[in-house]
Amino acid sequence: MTKQIYKYLNNIDSPDDLKKVDRGELNAVCQELRNFIIDEVAKNPGHLGSNLGVIELTVALHYVFNTPYDRIVWDVGHQAYAHKVLTGRRDVFHTNRQLNGISGFPKIEESEYDTFGVGHASTSISAALGMAVAAQMKGENRKVVAVIGDGSMTGGLAFEGLNNTSMDKNDMLIILNDNQMAIDPINGGFTQYLIDITTSRTYNKIRHKIYNFFRKRNIVDEKKKNKIIRFNNSLKTAFTQKEHNIFEGLNIRYFGPVDGHDVDSMVRILSEIKNYQGPKVLHVITKKGKGYEPAEKSVTLWHAPGKFDPETGKRLVCNHNNTEPPLFQDVFGKTLLELAKENEKIIGITPAMPSGCSMSIMGRRFPDRIFDVGIAEAHAVTFSAGLAKEGMVPFCNIYSSFMQRAYDNVIHDVALQKLPVIMCLDRSGIVGSDGATHQGQFDLAYMRCIPNLTIAAPRNEMELRNLMYTAQLPNKGPFVIRYPRGKGFNVEWHNEWEEQPIGKGECLKTGTDLAVVTIGTMAERAEKAINRLENETGLNVAHYDARFLKPLDEELFHEIGNKFKKIVTIEDGVIDGGFGSAVLEFMADNNYRIEVVRLGIPDKFIEHGTPEELHAMLGLNTEGLLESFKKIMKEEITTKEKELIKVHR
Repeated sequence: MTKQIYKYLNNIDSPDDLKKVDRGELNAVCQELRNFIIDEVAKNPGHLGSNLGVIELTVALHYVFNTPYDRIVWDVGHQAYAHKVLTGRRDVFHTNRQLNGISGFPKIEESEYDTFGVGHASTSISAALGMAVAAQMKGENRKVVAVIGDGSMTGGLAFEGLNNTSMDKNDMLIILNDNQMAIDPINGGFTQYLIDITTSRTYNKIRHKIYNFFRKRNIVDEKKKNKIIRFNNSLKTAFTQKEHNIFEGLNIRYFGPVDGHDVDSMVRILSEIKNYQGPKVLHVITKKGKGYEPAEKSVTLWHAPGKFDPETGKRLVCNHNNTEPPLFQDVFGKTLLELAKENEKIIGITPAMPSGCSMSIMGRRFPDRIFDVGIAEAHAVTFSAGLAKEGMVPFCNIYSSFMQRAYDNVIHDVALQKLPVIMCLDRSGIVGSDGATHQGQFDLAYMRCIPNLTIAAPRNEMELRNLMYTAQLPNKGPFVIRYPRGKGFNVEWHNEWEEQPIGKGECLKTGTDLAVVTIGTMAERAEKAINRLENETGLNVAHYDARFLKPLDEELFHEIGNKFKKIVTIEDGVIDGGFGSAVLEFMADNNYRIEVVRLGIPDKFIEHGTPEELHAMLGLNTEGLLESFKKIMKEEITTKEKELIKVHR
């Protein structure tokens, strides 16, 4: 796609500018906006398919509603790029998801048009309902719109919000952006229910004829609209399914389904229904990746494709070869398949991330033993608990930041009942460009206080494989394995299975002056920093890999407590309440009078940037760790230097 001069888009710095465009020219605006996003995401990777699917809807919303006074609440905020471009961020959009640039998701601090921060799914209805009720209580004529889609309606919170929407006094509009996709295609009863509504040709044909009949006779006024709506609803009941329409059953007016890529029709429909009193749903049919052929043909691949040539659609990715380290997620996926071949009781469960966590590898071989439950993390955990109760071996893979949404289920349904659910936390630690909503910085802290859990963090690919093998053995109980996003370290991992003793760490290197204790993949960075420290200062540093956060290796930590005056703990999680805190508590409880210095993520949310940039910012890269070691050992280093001077004299 050649570089374009945007006739309309270059003059739109706010929705007020958009409203100056003639309605007949909105299609041209949409095409420019689509081209702009394709061109920008090709150079600066981000989410593509979901954003191309809502171009016309976004333009229509900002054309009809008085934003930011009227509130638009986005669900799964990775579909809000067009919204950002139209609300004053066109000229900084090239910084999207980059360090100190704009966020890839709506963010309250970034713009008054971003009415609610979004990164996780299924939150829009509840948040928008709160805004709508507040407007009612304050006597404001404020319109509130929730845009929910990309699989978010499978989340329990969405249904909780719907339930209260039907009971609380409000005029909220819910836009159901129906593209039958999350990252992967979505399944389940609600998806089929929407398909039934969408594909009922008899109903749609009759509804269209009736509406046109009233429009041509200019008799569609507010009072008669109510009658038409009731008649339409009876048609839906008659022609789409025997049972009552779920939205109507909740006393929420239902409109649709309508073509979400017909911007003129969307403007007309939104203009007609925005002033209707009471809660309402507009069912909009869209296509993820709309308008860009490669993204339409391969929707999952083009959800977030990385850099690509916008002209040819060729993705600019490095070709993996046998010398490159594998991704941790692929080690998980391939190991799970091998285990499943040997143990027919193994079941895979994931909330809408079969490709992301590589559970799809097992799914291709054993499709009946993989369950993608949709964006429903809490259900995923309790469903896994039910499987475990009946003797199955569930591997429940949930991204670290998403597991936060299932915290009660982990405590109440798994740990309390000691059910052997294996919870694999992908994307733990610093994730990168998705920012604060997706960083996996809290899992060590929020998991370690739960009784009955075994919590482990492999330092490389081989340990991940062995821990997965260990976790599925009999009588291991609830088991948590956390590992990062990205590549491993090219460690040979196609080994024979080796059971890991529960709660046992390892001394990787002996030393006398300082003990460095790491957990998980921080070991590799620490090793490099230790080598440089010893080469530059002459100090002798010991390095221990804890491997298990819970239970701690008491024998190993007694050894450390007895041998060293200073300990440094390193983790890619929050310092408060995490691994370092566990070590500090152990030393205090056992009356060791030694200095414990904890290195990790401070008590703040970490914004977007590359993992390398963020690790450097946090002092968790090799250079940062080396500087920390030097500060901690400043007195010892000075002493060594003085001794060297005496020797030379």
